[in-house]
Amino acid sequence: MSSVRVAVAQIDCTVGDFAANRRRIVEAAAQAVRAGADVLLTPELSISGYPPEDLLLRASFYVAAEAALRALAQDLAQFPGLHAIVGHPMAQGGTRFNAASLLVGGTVAGVYCKHDLPNYDVFDERRYFTPGERPLVFAIRGTRFGLNICEDTWFPDAPRRAAAAGAQVLLVPNGSPFHLGKQALRQEVMRETVCANGMAVVYGNLVGGQDELVFDGGSFCLDAQGCLVAMAPQFAEHMLILDFVDGVPQAGEIAAPESPEAQAYRALQRGIADYVGKNGFPGAIVGLSGGVDSALTLALACDALGAERVRAVMMPSRFTADISWIDAREMAARLGVRYDEIPIAPAFDSFLTMLAPEFAGRPWDATEENIQARVRGTVLMALSNKSGAIVLTTGNKSEMAVGYCTLYGDMAGGFAVIKDISKTLVYRLAQHRNAISEVIPQRILDRPPSAELRAGQTDQDTLPPYEMLDAVIALYMEDGASAEEIVAAGYPEADVRRILRMIRLSEYKRRQAPVGIRVTHRAFGRDWRYPITNRFCED
Repeated sequence: MSSVRVAVAQIDCTVGDFAANRRRIVEAAAQAVRAGADVLLTPELSISGYPPEDLLLRASFYVAAEAALRALAQDLAQFPGLHAIVGHPMAQGGTRFNAASLLVGGTVAGVYCKHDLPNYDVFDERRYFTPGERPLVFAIRGTRFGLNICEDTWFPDAPRRAAAAGAQVLLVPNGSPFHLGKQALRQEVMRETVCANGMAVVYGNLVGGQDELVFDGGSFCLDAQGCLVAMAPQFAEHMLILDFVDGVPQAGEIAAPESPEAQAYRALQRGIADYVGKNGFPGAIVGLSGGVDSALTLALACDALGAERVRAVMMPSRFTADISWIDAREMAARLGVRYDEIPIAPAFDSFLTMLAPEFAGRPWDATEENIQARVRGTVLMALSNKSGAIVLTTGNKSEMAVGYCTLYGDMAGGFAVIKDISKTLVYRLAQHRNAISEVIPQRILDRPPSAELRAGQTDQDTLPPYEMLDAVIALYMEDGASAEEIVAAGYPEADVRRILRMIRLSEYKRRQAPVGIRVTHRAFGRDWRYPITNRFCED
């Protein structure tokens, strides 16, 4: 009987920090050995962090990666019985590969190069790498392990080659970013492409935030029949321990599944924590308005960073309702966060006086509304410059889609936390957070949303109802439906045409927006690359 223990190191690696990533892998190896493991599986490109993007075009990056790999092999020599799978970029003879090496006894015992290179959604690996062609299979006490990397297992060829080379268990280091519904999709694909070849699969995924991407972990193991036998929790570093007897995985821990709202909230929380932490910001600033978007952003920031590292700033104007002041103060008190009020009336009035000759005889319109937003943006950025804290913007996906936002105003900041969260999902996430502890005053959730830039204003003065708006945006932007298909789905043609026109005309604004966290399968940013100058119309 062959008995082998595999440890899956679900770790948070930082792009370009070879020394820290190497230390983290050594720590994981020590933990694995203490648990009696024979194999350590680390994520895709674990030495360099993932995705390195155009760092992969620099020769010095590969030199550093090679040095880190050799040093790591020596570090792991202290664990002579351990077989460690470590991901790294590799250059040979002017050709670049996404590789994973088998480190045993201080040496590189084998190298596997990724076969299928993704080039869709947020991925652009064909820009950097050449596909590999050879399988890698190694044996421990009679159990034969094969190796694929991430995208390899989404297509049949690489798993088939591993099975043909004798693999019983397929080890798969991954850098698979999160979006809602992704975990169920991963498991279904592994059943279809790996288990169909009679192999068990160990899916070891990266965890942590990298710019707009969040990697959720959720590492798992399926047996050769495709049944789930173990799964790590999402959004946290974890060591998943798996036992194999004659190549068959034994039942292990299975983390409880979470609701879509819980997953989205934790993804946003992790994205904030890593973006602020890995980039060295001392804290964050949120412009708190008394509305639901800024309330959710503040709650997320405090949960991610701790209230002591977050500052809330209320910037009232002549149009700010009393309940906005009251609710903002109440929420700040519930969270225990620093709260300041800086009225914008003096600056706004100065702008109106300065521009009075230019505006003479012209009615009040979006110009005066945008001046208020830009004054607030200037205040927040001034506080950011003085303190070093990053401004978290509060605009949601619905607003970004149709341009219901102000350039250099409410779009001013360093990180757009809820950029990929529709307005209807904003409310669901706020309710999810309040179910844990009620930090958002209920009145914020109950009152009609308003930018409060003119008297009596509500969002629906300008926009269709959010339920309709969000559904049309999802069909068009996320699912690629045409105007005709959206109308056929039951939405009024006039509203559909109007929404699509707003989406098209707002491209120049979105291009200037801060980077933000991706939680859907198609977000504005890396997923959406439409030209600004564009006369093709579907509206």
